[in-house]
Amino acid sequence: MTLKLFLILLHNIVSFVIRIFMLVSVPRWHPPATAMAWLLVIFIWPVPGFLFYILLSSRKLPQKRTQRHENSIAKLMEENDAIERIREYTMPQLPEKLEKFARLGQSLADMPVMGGNKIKPITNTYKLFENIARDIDRAKDHVHLLYFIMNEDKATACIIQALERAARRGVSCRILADSIGSKTFLKKTAPRLRKAGVKVVEALPPSLFRRFKANARFDLRNHRKIMVIDGIKAYTGSHNLIEPTYRRKAKGLPWCDITLSVEGPVVTQIQRVFVEDWYVETGEFLQNTIPQPKLDPRDVLIQTVPSGPCYPTENYQRLVAAALHQAQRRIVITTPYLIPDEALLEAMEVAVLGGTQVQLVVPEKPDQFLAGNASKAYYEQILDIGVELYLYKEGILHAKTMTIDDDLTFFGTSNFDIRSFELNFEINLILYGRNPLLDIRHIQEAYIDSSRKLTLDEWKKRPLYEETIQNVTKLFSPLL
Repeated sequence: MTLKLFLILLHNIVSFVIRIFMLVSVPRWHPPATAMAWLLVIFIWPVPGFLFYILLSSRKLPQKRTQRHENSIAKLMEENDAIERIREYTMPQLPEKLEKFARLGQSLADMPVMGGNKIKPITNTYKLFENIARDIDRAKDHVHLLYFIMNEDKATACIIQALERAARRGVSCRILADSIGSKTFLKKTAPRLRKAGVKVVEALPPSLFRRFKANARFDLRNHRKIMVIDGIKAYTGSHNLIEPTYRRKAKGLPWCDITLSVEGPVVTQIQRVFVEDWYVETGEFLQNTIPQPKLDPRDVLIQTVPSGPCYPTENYQRLVAAALHQAQRRIVITTPYLIPDEALLEAMEVAVLGGTQVQLVVPEKPDQFLAGNASKAYYEQILDIGVELYLYKEGILHAKTMTIDDDLTFFGTSNFDIRSFELNFEINLILYGRNPLLDIRHIQEAYIDSSRKLTLDEWKKRPLYEETIQNVTKLFSPLL
């Protein structure tokens, strides 16, 4: 037997063994859609597919990171008495259906609804950055930033300079920036900020073998966007700290985002998310600042919902699905990517069948080839069940929002896709009541007015090659 024939025979035997072994084991550890995608990869390309599976299949965090997360929770529990004292003054009064939903949110995310908050939605990127820089200049104790993408450019220069000024006057400035999303910032700008006294930490540094160190797989990302100033004011939403065309990533089209400026007791919850992430990355525990309660009964009721691989269940996905099921009149969703799982599709279908109007707004031209085509592969199914689909024409719609009827609003960093629900670290806010919903619904209506409505007949006429690409990416979408 020649060496060449021996190697071919060995490859065939190994490939056969891998296929049989994975056919038995993969369905035991993954939901059906994910298992099918992995088995398809492995059956087409057994040896490389098996290696990719070993590197990318697990969403579990290694013991070191899990233990640090649990330790941070235990330490923060010591502050519960102070938080409860605030809540005594801000105890929300909710209708029965919202009270039940609020209890579900607290069960999944371990954070209650808190009243006495003030919010202000901001859509203009340059205005947002000016406001942030102004608030940093007013900071007296600390400034905490956690962002997926940070970049120094003409738009963000005011923030970078404000941080340098704050650090020099003795304010504790801490930045947690995702290693992949903020790669250029960490390499070029972070050294100068450190010299000025700003603490800059790289979140989730990637490594093919990182599963034996800090996190289970190198593509798990911290997708959160948080800024907390002196524990009394916070910013969170879909804006990253970068100019609105993302360095002309999508041929100069602007990203369209919403960020909330938040004041009140719920800032404690947002701060807690930063404190947890900082402790997990650095081992340094920061005392969570407790803001003074706002007593105006007209102020907003808010519940913070952090999510990510450190939680035992996909808590934000569960809340979204539950809200869709209880909707009665109208649902509006805006998201840059829609790669839904079966539960989310079924929830939208049930809402439509129950007589609820469901409107979905997505960008006409997505910025990512794979995620964009995977999203488009669901358009026919979404249109077929009766959802109204709008394609936003004036840029990359990046706002992640959902409004339900006239009293429930979802807002934050999580896309309505499998990656955001299961793999990324995200932070979202649930806003209760009519006034905050109207603030967000007004912006959603503007997005709809700047979109074209897609029909099922129109979509079915797309070229065959586009349909083929979309169907292929749909098969692998659970792995994206």
